[in-house]
Amino acid sequence: MNSELTIAIHCLIWLSMHTDQMANSDTIAQSVATHPARVRKVLSILRKNGYVVTKEGTGGGYMLSCNIDEVSLGDLYRLLARGSLQPHWCSGDSEQNCKVSAHMQNVMNEVYGDAERSLENHLDTVKVSDVKEKIEREHLLKSEA
Repeated sequence: MNSELTIAIHCLIWLSMHTDQMANSDTIAQSVATHPARVRKVLSILRKNGYVVTKEGTGGGYMLSCNIDEVSLGDLYRLLARGSLQPHWCSGDSEQNCKVSAHMQNVMNEVYGDAERSLENHLDTVKVSDVKEKIEREHLLKSEA
């Protein structure tokens, strides 16, 4: 799993809480606790896919252009992280005489593929707004303590 998914969710929630003006990547990056370039990379993908809009120049930045009640984490996973469960390298060699080596890659590809489908199915049931609500609850519980 890569961190771009979490950054995207963070950005969308943060932007949904700051709808009164454009937000620049430096300001958003402070909340995300990462370098503004990482935030810009993710926001660029979100912009190209219609989740945010941008304005250049003075007073420019990013604004939410989607309804977070309609965006699932599965949508964002497919956009930013699909295939990240599959390792870049797997042991084995299909040309080997060894039974384990000859079949390890195919079997593990199937295992990881099944896991990814299960993960996507689960993430499809969680909306960005659900995560926002959980954050609000966590904040309320912490402030009451």
